[in-house]
Formats: sequence, C-alpha cells, structure tokens
Amino acid sequence: MQRDRIDRTREMAAFLAVAREGSLSAAARGLRLTASAVSRIVTRLESRLGVRLIVRTTRTLRLTAEGAAYARAARRILADIEESESAIADQACPRGRVRISTASAHGRLVIVPLLAAFVARHPGISVDIDLSDQVADILGGRADVAIRFGTLPDSPLTARRLGDTGRTVVASPAYLARAGTPEIPADLARHNCLDFNFRRAEPGWPFRADGRDHLLAVSGNMTANNGETLVQLALGGVGITRVGNFHIADELASGRLVPLLECFNPQDREAIHAVFVGGAAMPARVRVLIDFLAEALRGPNGSPAAGTPQANERGATLSDNAPSDQPVPRAGPAISLS
Repeated sequence: MQRDRIDRTREMAAFLAVAREGSLSAAARGLRLTASAVSRIVTRLESRLGVRLIVRTTRTLRLTAEGAAYARAARRILADIEESESAIADQACPRGRVRISTASAHGRLVIVPLLAAFVARHPGISVDIDLSDQVADILGGRADVAIRFGTLPDSPLTARRLGDTGRTVVASPAYLARAGTPEIPADLARHNCLDFNFRRAEPGWPFRADGRDHLLAVSGNMTANNGETLVQLALGGVGITRVGNFHIADELASGRLVPLLECFNPQDREAIHAVFVGGAAMPARVRVLIDFLAEALRGPNGSPAAGTPQANERGATLSDNAPSDQPVPRAGPAISLS
C-alpha cells in the first residue's frame, strides 16, 4: 500500500506538470525525468483509469474533459497532503507558502505594502501573490486566500470581513478650470464622465438628494476595466470619474484630484472580505495571514486608516456581533471593484 500511494502521488505530480506546461519535454525538464518516462507515467495512468486524459498531436497537448477533471482532483489531493503534513509540522511556527489572490489595484495600493512586515514577523512563510482581476478558484487549489469585494456568492468557503470602502466623484483642477465645476448631479450631462466598461450591479452613478437615492446615467469618450486607469485619465484632465477611495487617497491629500458633489454622495460602502477554506484543518500559515491583514487594515483604536479600507475591530463578516470567521452567506453575485 505504501508503494501504491507513492506511485499515485508521483503520477499526479507528473500529470499536473504536463497539464501546466502543455508539453511532455517541458514537464520532464521540470521533474528531472526523461520525456519518455513522463510519457509512460501518463500512459500508465490512462490505462488504469480506462479513459483518455490527454489528446496528443504533433505540436500540442490538450486535456480532455476527463483530464481536466482529474487535474482538478489531483491538484486538490496534493494540496491536501501538503497542508496536512504542514499543519502537523508547523503547530508552533507557521511555515510554508501561502498564496494570495487580489484585484490588481487594491493589491498594489493596499496589500503589497503590508507584506514586508508580514514576512518579517513570520520568516518561515513565503508569500505568492497574484494581482489579477480574475476570480481565483480557491476550491480548485489556485489560491489560499482571495480578497474579494461586494456581496459574496453562495459557496462552501469561509469569509472574514476586513473592512469596506466608499467611492468619490473626482476630477483634476485643470479639467475643472477648462470645463467648469458641476454643482448638482444633473450638471454631469455636460461633462466627460469616465466610467468602468464592465457590467456592474448599478447601471449609473448613485446620488442622494432630498433624502432619496437615485442612479444617474453618465457618458464620456473613455471607459476602462480598472480604477487605476480611470484615475490616470482623471489626473490627465480627460474628465470626471468615480472610483474607490483607496485609489485616490494620496491624490486627494495632495490636491491633484478634487472631490465633487460630496453633498450628494450617498456614502455607499462596498464590503471587503478575505475568502478561504476554513475548518479545523486550516493551515496555520493561512490563519496568521488573515489575522495579520485584519489587524493591519485597522487604524488607531479601530478607526479607518488613511488611504485604506475601513475594517471593524473584530473582523466580523455579517455584523459587529458575528464571530471572526463565517461561512459565505447566500447572496447575489459578487461585485468586482478594480
């Protein structure tokens, strides 16, 4: 049985290398094996399972549907083995690799600046961070922790609330000097408004007047799929935009961007969560990372830190009275905030 277990984990690792590299020879180099040895491993695996896992041509390799399913399962099994062994070995001193997935802008502006302090506090942990606006597959083993914005979809994952962020309508002094300053939301019809180009839950910019909230459709000559680009366009005097506050803290403080229509700002907030696989088998390295982020994203005395999202003091997910970690609730689709 021990020999069988070793062979199967070796087969899984070899198959995942082939799937990742798209080439037997490239996978073989990474595994320090010959291409023929890797080919025999894949062939033996297909023979035992009774299905074709890879379609081979003279130039490419492509996973079949069964191959893709096996790759997901193998990735999860090998990760479970690694995490189980690490959990036992790292009770006193967390160590190993922790993988973080976060939106590009928020990662660069908020998360990355915190990581030097984290690895200094936990020298046995290495961090692999992926800055991408694509949603990482945590259950598929693509990340250990994902930072996500907005309402979370129903899933078996666990979430910890790190805080929330608001949004502000802004423009550069140069643009306002040229085009004028809007005094009421309706004035935006005469301005070049820079908006996101992906579908959002709200098809417009929200404002509040006379105690009532309403959405205002805006238009302009440029759109973008991330807030950083919109900020750069606004700094260049192209137009007016509405972005998350974490994007523009420094620009507002320096006067390079000017807040607009603040008396009509509905003060809407978008929640920020750390999402992960919870439970008793949760690796210590993941736990200490989440605890660190919850602590670091708090300002003095639990107040919001300048330029970072607000986090409540207990990191509650559903309310201030909720425990630190909660299963992801049933809700609508997640909202991406780039």
